[in-house]
Formats: sequence, C-alpha cells, structure tokens
Amino acid sequence: MDIAQAITELESSPSNVRFARLVNVCTHFFGEPRIRGSHHIFRTPWQGDPRINLQAQRGGRAAPYQVRQVIAALKKHEALYDDDNND
Repeated sequence: MDIAQAITELESSPSNVRFARLVNVCTHFFGEPRIRGSHHIFRTPWQGDPRINLQAQRGGRAAPYQVRQVIAALKKHEALYDDDNND
C-alpha cells in the first residue's frame, strides 16, 4: 500500500473506519506504537507535534477526528518524504 491509496481509503468514509485498520495503516507508515492502556501512540518523523494518539471507540471503530488526524499526517509525510524518493 502506498500513501495515496491509504489516504483515499480513509477519506472515503472517515466515520466508518475500523480501529484495527487505522492502527495497521499507522504502523505501516510510522512504525510500532507505544501502547499506554487503550492508547496507541505513534511518533512521526518531523518536528512540531510528532505524535498520533489513537484510542478505539465503542464497536471497534476509530473516532472520525482521529481518522482526519491520520489523513493529515499521511499527507504531510507524503509532501515531506515523497520528493526524497523521487530524486
């Protein structure tokens, strides 16, 4: 899976994303999370707010605002690091 596919998948229905799927996408692009209780915390490779904090909602779904945060992080990752791969 590449970043564009992940973004498209998440944007298609941000209110209907399974938590496990969102964790898998984040693990693929940002590495293994630090888990504190029910929180899965991913570090991002840039300065600023370098964390994505995910917590499952009832029914095993991800919160839509967390899906939007992951989409924003994936877009930033693509903008910062995709050019490095094309050189």
